Amino acid sequence: MKRPNVLAIHSIDHFALEVPDLDEARQFYEAFGLDVRDDAGGLALFAADNPHCWGRLMKGEAKQLAYISFGIYAEDEAGFAAHLDARGTKRIAAPAGGGAEGIWIEGFDGLPLNIRVADKASPSAKTRFEVISAPAGETGAVFNSSAPKVAARGMSHFAIYTSDVVGATAWYEQTLGLRMSDGSGPVVAFLHGAHGSDHHLLALVGSTHRGFHHSSWEVGSVQEVGLGSAQMMRAGYTKGWGVGRHVLGANYFYYAADPWGSYAEFSADIDFIPADFDWPANPNHDPGDSFYLWGPNIPEGFIENTEPAGA
Repeated sequence: MKRPNVLAIHSIDHFALEVPDLDEARQFYEAFGLDVRDDAGGLALFAADNPHCWGRLMKGEAKQLAYISFGIYAEDEAGFAAHLDARGTKRIAAPAGGGAEGIWIEGFDGLPLNIRVADKASPSAKTRFEVISAPAGETGAVFNSSAPKVAARGMSHFAIYTSDVVGATAWYEQTLGLRMSDGSGPVVAFLHGAHGSDHHLLALVGSTHRGFHHSSWEVGSVQEVGLGSAQMMRAGYTKGWGVGRHVLGANYFYYAADPWGSYAEFSADIDFIPADFDWPANPNHDPGDSFYLWGPNIPEGFIENTEPAGA
């Protein structure tokens, strides 16, 4: 699936975080249901039955977003290089752990970004969602003793802090070809891929400086979202938000707080935007319509950027 005659990234290939404790990171993401593997002195994040590496974790002084890598089609590589040069985009050396593959640029807020030829990791169709109900005369109960461990199918989207939501939105649209789905002025913006993606593959959250808010991982039902929340609480990760349902994107959610003030989200049934469909974007939803339709109150500090400024 590819929108013809449009130069745009097709996926977030992977992200990279620095964390102060790799053992702590392994415990958190394994409890979440990801396949965590040793990787060149750090860790790599995989989803169940999926060969794609979605994230890399490296040792650092504090939790910090190191870079984001975006995937493009091979036939767009030369066009992207020319486009970036025409825009005067600053080329940079690969950061530690980033590897030399692809093009490295300085992104909005100075965030290192990588554009590389890669297989499309974002979905090309609406993902499967199940509503399971027991017929009359049968129980719908799943006993705690036999409840399956929730394991994500893959990463749905990635949310970052930015110093200027409106300015960053324009930058990602003009530089990487992302498209506005919905937003709420300077508060938040949700961007999708032109070649088909979930309602957002990148979310921008207003802050004083750049940083990482959450990674979102696809599961197949509200039941799995709920089981995921219980799974994390039993593992000792009792801070979070949900279960609930968003308005923009419409996905069911539970956010589990990691040890460093950011989150991993179980997400189910998010809206999908095909490559041949022009979504009726609205960048100025009322804040009351931009966050959640139902669920518990937002916990204190949920949108606090805990990363060091001036990185």
